[in-house]
Amino acid sequence: MCLGIPMKVVEKKGEMGAVKLGGVKKEVSLQLLEDVEIGDYVILHAGFAIQKLDEAEAQETISLLNEVASKSEIY
Repeated sequence: MCLGIPMKVVEKKGEMGAVKLGGVKKEVSLQLLEDVEIGDYVILHAGFAIQKLDEAEAQETISLLNEVASKSEIY
């Protein structure tokens, strides 16, 4: 199963950029999207930003992921 994670763009250099969520910062490709700017939220999948989304939608998704993580049991 694959999961796309919403992350905030914090750096941009051409078709590459850096995204951040919590304490995690990753270098990613932005080449699949147009008009990505610092401060935008994107869905990250396999090292590529694959979709832009608005901040409210990103925060809702992040909140739901945090809720699932807090209820997960580790075996």
